[in-house]
Amino acid sequence: MNEATGDRRRVVPSPLLLKILGLEPIRALMDAGHIVICAGGGGIPVRRAANGQMEGVEAVIDKDRTAALLAQNLKADALLLLTDVSAVFRDLGAPDPLEIGRTTPSALDTLSLPPGSMGPKVAAACGFVQATGGFAGIGCLKDAPGILTGLAGTRIYPESAKTGRSAVPQPESAKTSVTDQPGSVSPDDGGAMI
Repeated sequence: MNEATGDRRRVVPSPLLLKILGLEPIRALMDAGHIVICAGGGGIPVRRAANGQMEGVEAVIDKDRTAALLAQNLKADALLLLTDVSAVFRDLGAPDPLEIGRTTPSALDTLSLPPGSMGPKVAAACGFVQATGGFAGIGCLKDAPGILTGLAGTRIYPESAKTGRSAVPQPESAKTSVTDQPGSVSPDDGGAMI
């Protein structure tokens, strides 16, 4: 694959993650009150060989999907995918892009998002919400508290919670692993809803 610089880079597959190994030690450390840093960069891709042993695979594991699966397995109340942009945008690159505040997975399905950028984050966040009925947020690291309280970033809720702010359950604990009308903006909702 050619890079914009004229250099070449090797391309390897990015298979869907099926399982995270080592969940019990992670869970035990969390239960003991420790902050656990794990699955860095998506983790190391492995598969079970015919002889039953684990072997490395030439692949890349998507870090956002890894975070979502980890959060799901650990029964987290919320998933935050923190990045260098404030939120997911509708019509990014257009003269007037619209920051998406509160949304649902089905509303986000209507967007065309870049596969190497926001697309995987949105897919992972939506997968977490659909699998758990929990809440997912996407936005800047500095805005993490505001994302959790609904004042910043893109907040993705289950389909059943798409109307009325009071109908949406807020996360009850700090167990975080780390929006439906086009163009409507509510100042107290921290952005537009789609």
